[in-house]
Order: sequence, then C-alpha cells, then structure tokens
Amino acid sequence: MDYSDIFARAKRASRLLPALTDGERSAVLLTLANMLDNDMEPLLTANAADLERMDLSNPLYDRLQLTPARIHGIASDMRNVASLACPLGEETVRRTLPNGILLRQVRVPFGVIGVIYEARPNVTFDVFSLCLKSGNCCVLKGGRDAEHSNKAAIEMIHSALRQHGLSPDTACLLPATHEATTALLGAVGQVDVCIPRGGRSLIDFVRDNARIPVIETGAGVVSAYFDEFGDTSIGTAIVENAKTRRVSVCNALDTLLIHAGRLADLPTLMEPLGRKGVEIHADERAFAVLHGKYPAELLIHAADGDWDREWMDYKMGVRTVGNITEAIEHIAAHGSGHSECIITESDESAGRFQREVDAACVYVNAPTSFTDGAQFGLGAEIGISTQKLGPRGPMGLKEITTTRYLLTGHGQVRE
Repeated sequence: MDYSDIFARAKRASRLLPALTDGERSAVLLTLANMLDNDMEPLLTANAADLERMDLSNPLYDRLQLTPARIHGIASDMRNVASLACPLGEETVRRTLPNGILLRQVRVPFGVIGVIYEARPNVTFDVFSLCLKSGNCCVLKGGRDAEHSNKAAIEMIHSALRQHGLSPDTACLLPATHEATTALLGAVGQVDVCIPRGGRSLIDFVRDNARIPVIETGAGVVSAYFDEFGDTSIGTAIVENAKTRRVSVCNALDTLLIHAGRLADLPTLMEPLGRKGVEIHADERAFAVLHGKYPAELLIHAADGDWDREWMDYKMGVRTVGNITEAIEHIAAHGSGHSECIITESDESAGRFQREVDAACVYVNAPTSFTDGAQFGLGAEIGISTQKLGPRGPMGLKEITTTRYLLTGHGQVRE
C-alpha cells in the first residue's frame, strides 16, 4: 500500500478545511450524528463481528463494545462538539509595535493529526468530530480488535463528508497493521502530530519510534488517598464509582491509599467492591484488617509491582500510609501523571494535596471518573494528555490547535 499517497492526500485536504465556515464544518457533524441515531445497525453488526473474536472475560471487551445507548451517546457528544465555539481565529495576543506594525497571534489548525488507538471504536468518531470542528484532517490507525467497527465508522464518516461536498481524505483510516503504524510514525512533512491512545506499551512504542511530534495520552495509574480526616460515606461512594463505573478506562482507580489511623473504616470502604467482585491486592496491614471481612477468594497479598499497575480490570491495590506526606510520595513514585484524588474534610490536607501532587487532574472529594472531555465541557476529547510540554489533561478543541503570528504593516522597513 502506498501510505505516502494517503498522507499526501490528507495534507492537501487539510489546506481546504480552514476556508470553510464553522457552520459548514458543524453541519457535517450534525449529519453524522443523525446517521448514528437513525441507522446504527451496520455499525452494531460490524461491532458484533469484532466482539465475537474477543473473550468475554477480557477487560478490553467493555471498551470494544458498542450498544445502542453508547452510539446515541456518541451522537450526543458529536452534537455537543458542533455547538461549541470554534477556537480558530481566536486572538491570543494583539498589540501594535513601536514601529506601527500590528501584531496578532491567532489560533490555527495543526493540519493533519494522526491518532493510534486500540480497542475503542468510539475514538474514531470522537477524533473525527474534534478534528473537523477545529479545521484539522485526521489519519486514524485503529487496532485489530476493532477493525470491523472502525471500517463501518469510517464509511459513515465518508458518507457524511460527501453529502456536504467534502473530500473523504479529510478522515483516513489506515489498515490495522504494524506496517501502517511504522508508516504513520515516519510521515515527516505530511502528518503534523501523532497522538497515541492506549496502554503504556503502545505509548512507549510510539514515543520511542516516531519521527514526527508526539503528544502522549492515555496511560493512567490512578490513586485515591483516604485521608485521616476523610468522610467514610463520601469515600465509599467515590471508591466504588472510580473503580467500578468502567474498569477498562484510563481514569479508573488502580490503588487506594489509606491513612493508618483510618484502617478500621477499610471494610466499609471496600464493601461495595466485594459485592461487585473486585479483587483486592492489599499490603500486610490492610490485609489483616480485611481478612474475614472481605470475600476470601478476592483478597490477595500485594506484590511490589502492584503499585505500578494500570489494572483495567476488576482488580485494585490497597496500601497503608502513615500520613499525607507518604501518600504524596507514593503517587510521585508510582503515578503516571493522569488523575489523582484525595478524600478529606480538611482544607489544609486538600490544599496541600492539590499543590504537591503532580498530575494533569487532581481531585478533592470527587472520583477520577470525571477525567473526561465531555464531563469537562469540551464536548468530547482526543485523549488525556499526561505530558507537560503542550496541552495537559483532556484535549478538546483548543488543545488541538496551534498559533500563528500575523503582522500587518504599511511600508515599515527594519534598520
């Protein structure tokens, strides 16, 4: 396959998108949202073919699965994106220089955004909607697990584009092969930035092998700290929601840190997880407290490597700490910079946690499950950036634009 031709066509298409009005780009999204709501059977059929190839016990099964409710949710998010203010042309700087030249800094598209992702077909629609709204073309490289779903999705996207007279090169889907990944990572001068969405191994591979700029997203080793001054009722609800709402997503809870003085409350905090079959990997003190009060078949002695795990399953670590300092040090040593949470009624503890914990999203008395572009009012997200250079946290419309300086003079020359 001639990948360079695919990238070249995407690059040409990207030069046309900024010329469209925001209304014209949004109209495509509304058309596609209506298609999703009214004609989802081809997508569900394709998704069923993918699901047949995956073991039901695989934690990625939930990420792969599309249901009518989830497809309606995708359509709703797409309408939200269409309704958002477009960042293109926004002035971030405007001033007149001493020589009379007017200087403006404005938001513009990246151009072509490549996204590599795994078993999440909803990403195909999320990325397309955000890229189109912000004037970017997208080159998509999904995984084999979602191959049928992604092909059905791109057919719907191309249909919506054609209905509005736009080139299907605006959104390209590469084959689910390693060869395609290698070609994308080497598309210098054709793809402006690559964003990997997936586990640590995928992100590491992309960062280590890319010849084009990369924005790291996705991997989340997420902790919640139940402080000396935590409310047990609030903590129980937060831990349950953060761990079990969707265990296979990057904002799901991986480790509960509990203050040694509150170990007596641990069985109460864990009770909902026991009912839902969550396997607890506990340190010695936590294990001793839970022994006989948590299902024996779900209680395991923790190993050292458990604190670095992104479980993506009905499994979670529990570690005892002596104080908030130890909790913050644990997160610094084992966290991935994604999302962290403290459960406390102490303003002092809350303030210190949010000042000192180095993560894209730091919560007080709220679950990490809120780390999501739609929940942040961004309509959707292209990923959760865990890096510090460039965007950080959920990447919505503004985060997938860059800036350009525009200067207007009247014959000035430099001495």
